[in-house]
Amino acid sequence: MPVDAAGALAAAPRVREIAWDHKDVQLYHLGIGAGRPATDPGELRYTLESRLHVLPSFATVAGGGVPGVIGALSVPGVDVDLAHVLHGGQRLRLHRPAVPVRGRATASSRVVAVYDKGSAAVLVLRTEVADADGPLWTEEAEVFVRGEGGWGGERGPSGSPSPPPAEPADHVVERAVREDQALLYRLSGDWNPLHADPEFAARAGFERPVLHGLCTYGAALKAVVDTLLDGDVTRVREYRTRFAGVVYPGETLRVRMWRGPGADGAGAGETEEAAETWEARVAVSAVERGDAPVLADTVVRYG
Repeated sequence: MPVDAAGALAAAPRVREIAWDHKDVQLYHLGIGAGRPATDPGELRYTLESRLHVLPSFATVAGGGVPGVIGALSVPGVDVDLAHVLHGGQRLRLHRPAVPVRGRATASSRVVAVYDKGSAAVLVLRTEVADADGPLWTEEAEVFVRGEGGWGGERGPSGSPSPPPAEPADHVVERAVREDQALLYRLSGDWNPLHADPEFAARAGFERPVLHGLCTYGAALKAVVDTLLDGDVTRVREYRTRFAGVVYPGETLRVRMWRGPGADGAGAGETEEAAETWEARVAVSAVERGDAPVLADTVVRYG
């Protein structure tokens, strides 16, 4: 069987050393659309090394290794066709106020769950990153493999995205995606031909190459940080999403945001940390395709 759930779960963690510096951070920021307008002070904090702040979603490419959606396919017990693979969701939790501009750390990755959705399998790959001073961040990638379910395993969480809040969004911003955005973003380490090769994209069922889901993920977080947090990247605590649809380079992202209290509320007896944590619900759609959803169940928790 191409997906051996027991074998994948029993496999030893994959441990590797990673390192990055300001050039990697700047390339990532440009890859998700930063730097427009080029001389805007708000953009220079993402592009100019003398005042650089690291958007937390940089953690998904730090070290330049294969992204989680690809890394999960190199685990013992997993032997599938890359053309049948989709990125289902991503979650990031920061253990410090900021990702450093340069660093060296150890990344340990392992499959922590395998779900049987009937027509597909879902693998959850968790990566924990720490440096000499302790934990930096933890991320989880959900990998959706079409045609590999049906062995009678645990179904896991519901696969249906929740609708966005019914009330009007507190903020709505639009971000244009460059025609060459995927070609630029892939230089940060995700070389999946789905995002560059028209023939491969057609074999995977798409009319043309699509934007990396993690590129949309980063662009959406930047929109939230710039709009709600006045560009203060250190306030982000956690960021999660489900990939509900594709984005084609050249389209426009519409990012809707709803502000609210943290997931733990503001009730009696809660910790000081919980009381100071807020939460933004976010929905991202493709404007040119009738606001087709591309990111769903998206939450940014911040202090």
